[in-house]
Amino acid sequence: MRIRSRSLASAVVGVLALASAAGCAPGTPEQSDSPSGPVAVDFGSFKGKRMTYLYFTDGPDLDATKAAIGRFEQETGATVELQVVPYAELQRSLQARITGDTVPEVARVQDWHPYAGELLDFTDYFGKSYPDEFTDGAVSTTKDDAGHMYAVPSDQTINGPFVNVDAFAKAGVPVPTATTKWTWPEFVEAAGKVAAANNMPSSISIDVSGNRLSTVLSQYGTTLIGADGQEGLDPAKAEQALGMVNDLLQQNKISKDFWLGAGTNYKGGNDAFLAGQAPVYLSGPWQVGAFAKSAPFKWAAVPNPCAVECGGFPGSKMMVAFSRSKEPTLGAAFVQWMNRTDNQRQIDQAAYWLPTRKDLVASGVQYPTHNDDMNTFISQIDATPTVGFEAISSPAFTGAALALIKEFGKVVAGQESVADCVANLEKEIDEIVKASK
Repeated sequence: MRIRSRSLASAVVGVLALASAAGCAPGTPEQSDSPSGPVAVDFGSFKGKRMTYLYFTDGPDLDATKAAIGRFEQETGATVELQVVPYAELQRSLQARITGDTVPEVARVQDWHPYAGELLDFTDYFGKSYPDEFTDGAVSTTKDDAGHMYAVPSDQTINGPFVNVDAFAKAGVPVPTATTKWTWPEFVEAAGKVAAANNMPSSISIDVSGNRLSTVLSQYGTTLIGADGQEGLDPAKAEQALGMVNDLLQQNKISKDFWLGAGTNYKGGNDAFLAGQAPVYLSGPWQVGAFAKSAPFKWAAVPNPCAVECGGFPGSKMMVAFSRSKEPTLGAAFVQWMNRTDNQRQIDQAAYWLPTRKDLVASGVQYPTHNDDMNTFISQIDATPTVGFEAISSPAFTGAALALIKEFGKVVAGQESVADCVANLEKEIDEIVKASK
């Protein structure tokens, strides 16, 4: 599918005078330490120029992105060709274009590492302080160890629970507020009381996902990948976290049949929640739009339970600009423009995205519906340990998350102990990290 957004007008915005122009070609990783300073970006110089934005969509974000592109075209006189590809084909498509020398100016990705060496450093264009505009967690996923910023965090997710408000009311159990701080035992006890009062077979529904299980690991103070990019599990904390989840599964407070039925594949727990089979569902804000349309009961997003840590576990998307495209400076400017405060806010409102900018996280975003629920998720961003954001930025995280589901599935099936699961995971993740280098 190809979508081309046409220029709406030829108005020009003038110059973004961030620094004097550099005397060399901008943006390649090899030039990130150039003493000549950032390249001045003249937004008034783009009239009549064209660029390509390679994009994958999660749903309602596509219309929001098209609208933002229209505003960019109107302000600059540039034309942006929006090319939409399925997420499963994104990396293959980008690598083919890089090899074939038909590189797009900009792409939306989940990880910049596969394209290292092909990307612009945004601090070359917008200054060394540019990363400071974004939350520490989100921006940590976009930089290398030397501080080069090879992507701009455009949107993020954070895992967290939904509750069936009607079921809680019937059980006489108060629904937690956005400021509630509760422990895992309190969380499980409340869910159990509500399930019993409503004759529900399970207390908690959860997606079968390494990312979702990583939420519990994070709350117990450990992650699959550490801040140093190496295998990061604390064995004692991991055993405590996974042992707790396994106990819930063995007691059928989380459906054991559902979990085992997924095997090593991702499986969403949303159907069980919507069918009234569990009063609590651990997922994330991407469910808000769907629940607003399809949930047959009143529901709400609530804060995550805490162990030694609070918060959820992140996911992120980012925008990258390629140094060998035909219009690299236009590409860098487009990414910066899309992630200015007002522009990111408008996209977030329409797409039900969570912001990555510090100012928007601090102020919150006014969403057209379910505003309180979305801002509950936003509140979980700062509550989430930064190491979680560093973990998901690792090229080894996806493989490590799959290994977690595989090994933990053996525990649930009674094939190995929690201690053996964690020991095996440590070895597997260490090999996955080595292979990702």
